[in-house]
Amino acid sequence: ADSYQYEHGEFLGGSTGARFIWCPEGLDEAEVGLLGPVTGRRVLEVGCGAAQCARWLRTQGAEVVGLDLSTAQLRHAQALSARSGIAVPLVEADATALPLASASFDLAASAFGAIPFIGDLSTVFDEVARVLRPGGRWVFSVSHPVRWAFPDDGGPAGLTVTGSYFDRRAYVERDSAGVPIYVEHHHTIGDYLRALVGSEFRIVDLIEPEWPVGHDRSWDGWTSLRGQAIPGTAIFAAEVRK
Repeated sequence: ADSYQYEHGEFLGGSTGARFIWCPEGLDEAEVGLLGPVTGRRVLEVGCGAAQCARWLRTQGAEVVGLDLSTAQLRHAQALSARSGIAVPLVEADATALPLASASFDLAASAFGAIPFIGDLSTVFDEVARVLRPGGRWVFSVSHPVRWAFPDDGGPAGLTVTGSYFDRRAYVERDSAGVPIYVEHHHTIGDYLRALVGSEFRIVDLIEPEWPVGHDRSWDGWTSLRGQAIPGTAIFAAEVRK
């Protein structure tokens, strides 16, 4: 959590800690409005990290709750709230077991939070559908599934297919003792869509952000070289059918 916020905090929200950036391509909710009107709406941010997105939503008149499994990330959220003067309620919990009342939110959002780290998508989608009111919108961003067929390399090597798009084995990084320290699950586009429909969502949109002209900020494997050739992020928008 510390290294993540140190490396990416400025891009995600800076000193105010209040900005809603969907992805390394820099897609800003203030400009694209994927959530629709938020003023007066109850919004849940799933996997909020330091709650930059939740804090921005608060400035727009939304009633927001930020939820994360990481105690350390929530400490960063508390510190940013204290510095910015923009506080949001925070909940430490697992996204697959939300300690929240059913039908208590109008919107739910997640910018690379929680979803990539869950093997069974239905466990979290069912919970999000439960806490949303009928017609409630759920928007989340993840690494674009096609990226798993390429090395996580921002240079020319990252443009050569070395694996299978259909290989659903998790990506695992281990420490010197062999203990997993980072695990990200791979799901195809079809996996995401089927899981959403199975959890009683209606698909509204699938956004694949293009790399903006003049955007020169790299984020690990996200670089202008790769971003101009293959998608780096997939953003799913859905609404509860019930």
